[in-house]
Amino acid sequence: MSELGVAEIPVIEADASPPQQSVSNAIRNPLIDGPILSTLLQLSAPNVVALTAGTCVAIAETSYIGRLGVEPLAAMALVFPFVILMMTMSGGAMGGGVASAVARALGANDARRAAALAVHGLMIGFCFGLVFMIGMLAFGPVLLARLGGQGRVLSEAIAYSQIFFGGAVISWLMNTLAALIRGTGNMKLPSAIILNSALFQILLGGILGLGLGPVPQFGMRGVAAGTLIAFSIGASILAWYLLSGRSRVKLDFEDFRFQRAMFYDILKVGLIACFSPLQVVLTVTIFTHLLASFGTEVLAGYGIGARLEFMLTSLAFAVGIASVPMIGMSIGARRIARARRIAWISGGVSFAVVGLFGCFFAIWPDLWVNLFTDNAAVRAAGRQYLSIAAPFFAFVGLSVSLYFSSQGAAAVLSPVLAQTARLVFVVAGGSWLIAHGANGTHFFWLAAASMILLGTLAAAAVHFTNWGRERRQSLPSEGLC
Repeated sequence: MSELGVAEIPVIEADASPPQQSVSNAIRNPLIDGPILSTLLQLSAPNVVALTAGTCVAIAETSYIGRLGVEPLAAMALVFPFVILMMTMSGGAMGGGVASAVARALGANDARRAAALAVHGLMIGFCFGLVFMIGMLAFGPVLLARLGGQGRVLSEAIAYSQIFFGGAVISWLMNTLAALIRGTGNMKLPSAIILNSALFQILLGGILGLGLGPVPQFGMRGVAAGTLIAFSIGASILAWYLLSGRSRVKLDFEDFRFQRAMFYDILKVGLIACFSPLQVVLTVTIFTHLLASFGTEVLAGYGIGARLEFMLTSLAFAVGIASVPMIGMSIGARRIARARRIAWISGGVSFAVVGLFGCFFAIWPDLWVNLFTDNAAVRAAGRQYLSIAAPFFAFVGLSVSLYFSSQGAAAVLSPVLAQTARLVFVVAGGSWLIAHGANGTHFFWLAAASMILLGTLAAAAVHFTNWGRERRQSLPSEGLC
């Protein structure tokens, strides 16, 4: 059965070669034996296409929320950190832990273990979805109010969060299913599903949010409902694919039994990795809270700029998540030196690409800001944030890529601690700025400095972390390109 992932290139199956057969004589797996850069770019390309669709969603969603008024736009900036927390935690952090565990099992030619890990990963995703649903429905309004939400801004933020987080299990299951498939090296199907979901999000979110014909205007609740419907469709397709036997990993519930080792293999990466998006959201939340004191327009302008930051660093996500199965399988095959080369190459690509786009929008910020609002004050705040911070998005891109690479190596603690250092820096710097009567511009510079710190520490973390011992035997030659 042909694989939808790495362009129909033969890969090592679980029983493709007897134990005594040398690596050089085995069927070559491009993720373990192929040239690094070209394989990485081949795996990243579908992710970039999918994230381009995600960009269209960000633009469309912010655009029609802007048509609802300045208050809904500010409300989205208020709730956005919690949305990003759940999506990055399910798709990138715990999802990366699932993909890493599956990739390492396949790299060691243990297909049965990979199948068991898949079921345990879904159970973890379902439980985390319940936690987010209950937590945000119970405490979301209080958290949004503590962030500075008042009046209509607060009511619109609550309306969105009640619908979106009411279906949190759907989001977690879709991202976990996508991670299982990515762990096999198949980037095309998850990316196609993201593209499909993006189209439905734009269509349904716009119709339900703004109203069309006989469909009334549901406002922020309608935007959130459109997202959940799109995710439900995507999750159904991914589940069918894994149950059908077309993937290298098949969901098999008949012979399932709880195994503590399987949970540990996923959680030792995923649980630690979850602290990274949590700290990212805490950092963004601190900025949101501080900037709220400067008025709704500054908050909305920062929200527009933060959306661009998320969009551009998603390119690093595309490259970084592609490195997970490559590094995971290399670690499983005990190809440590190759795993490290993959990490540095993916980090370099992410830094260059994100930095290029960041500099572009720093020079011409109006190309982004003017898409979303006609309010002069909001435009001025968004323009100022991008002019100051956008060139340094490159360092965030570097940290994101190295974070995923560390997941593939099951050594994610140090990059997470780099995020901790950034959070401490922001808290300390923000406190100092408040004490000295700083304005919004000073906080934008604080954000830029924190990005440099994050990227530098993430690179140092990967450099000094031990990923294991290289296997001692002759290995096939490998090229860069």
